[in-house]
Amino acid sequence: MENLQISYRKAKEDDVNFLMQLRQNTMTPHLLSSGIEVNPESYMQRILYNYNDARIILLNQKPIGLLKVTHHSDAVEIIQIQIDNLHQGQGIGTSIMCQIIENARIKNQAVTLSVLKTNKAINLYKKLGFTIISEEEHSYLMKAY
Repeated sequence: MENLQISYRKAKEDDVNFLMQLRQNTMTPHLLSSGIEVNPESYMQRILYNYNDARIILLNQKPIGLLKVTHHSDAVEIIQIQIDNLHQGQGIGTSIMCQIIENARIKNQAVTLSVLKTNKAINLYKKLGFTIISEEEHSYLMKAY
């Protein structure tokens, strides 16, 4: 990943179509295997949730993903991180997650996230030091210190 230039920009209104396609491509299999109904309305609701915190992940200035992070007084909450399927497995998500965790540690904050039980990203999160702190029907709440 040495030659890859990762940057971010605030999501704009005209990013919604990109984000809809990204969500369909990255989340549909996990949602369906969890028994969760998928439809354009539920996707749009999730896309618009905390949209002010949405950042488009850019690889060499080209949009490849989404990062939504909310900063609380005692913790950093990763609301969404999605990398386009074509760019998964290249260490991009790991690099982004490590940066978030390190920035939180400097501020003595924990990092939290929710992940579907059927999402293989759980393995990455565990490798990065996240532990499961609670469980819902379809997802785990995880935390790293």
